[in-house]
Amino acid sequence: MSVFEHINETSNKAIDKGEEYLKKSQEYYRLKVFQQLTSSMSLLFKTICMGALVLVAFLFLAISAAVAIGNALNSVPLGYLIVGGVFLLLSIIFYFARGFINNIVIRALSKTFFE
Repeated sequence: MSVFEHINETSNKAIDKGEEYLKKSQEYYRLKVFQQLTSSMSLLFKTICMGALVLVAFLFLAISAAVAIGNALNSVPLGYLIVGGVFLLLSIIFYFARGFINNIVIRALSKTFFE
């Protein structure tokens, strides 16, 4: 076997190994993207479902709390105003804590995406 034939054979093997590596890498990244996409969609769907149920629960709790406070104060409109004020206060607190909440969400999602 001449030197040129040996170099040709070795380079062909290297090309085959390189193509195999590229195919396997492509498969890996395709599966990784699929995993991340399904994980994200699942998280989004669960969040929307749970959020809707929690929203309905808070709505009923707020109405019943407003009626109860109104009955206790002998003024139903005042009960609604108090409950509305509590929600407004909670909204202001969440507004000022939005950076902290973003950091918590980013840390939680980074574990999923980068591990």
